[in-house]
Amino acid sequence: MKAKDFDAKFDEGADDIIDDLDVKTARRVNQEAKRINVDFPAWVVESLDREAARIGVTRQSIIKVWLVERLRAEAANKPLKSDTASGAR
Repeated sequence: MKAKDFDAKFDEGADDIIDDLDVKTARRVNQEAKRINVDFPAWVVESLDREAARIGVTRQSIIKVWLVERLRAEAANKPLKSDTASGAR
C-alpha cells in the first residue's frame, strides 16, 4: 500500500489500519535505547521510589519522564514550574 493510500484510509476514519502495517519491522525514529548507569545518593533513590510508588510507576519511568520534561523545557528555553517558584534563572 502506498503512503498516500494509507493516509487516506486513516483520514477517512477506517476502523482498523493495523493490518496494513508491518509492525515487526517498525521502529521509532530517534528512539533507539542506549543504556547508561547513573549513581545517585541513597536519599535521591528513596525519594524517587516514594514518588514512583505514589503515582504507580517504576523508578525508571519517573526518571525518564522527569528528564524528558527538563530537556524539553531547556530546549524551549522555558523554566519549569518549580524553577519559577524558587526564583531560579
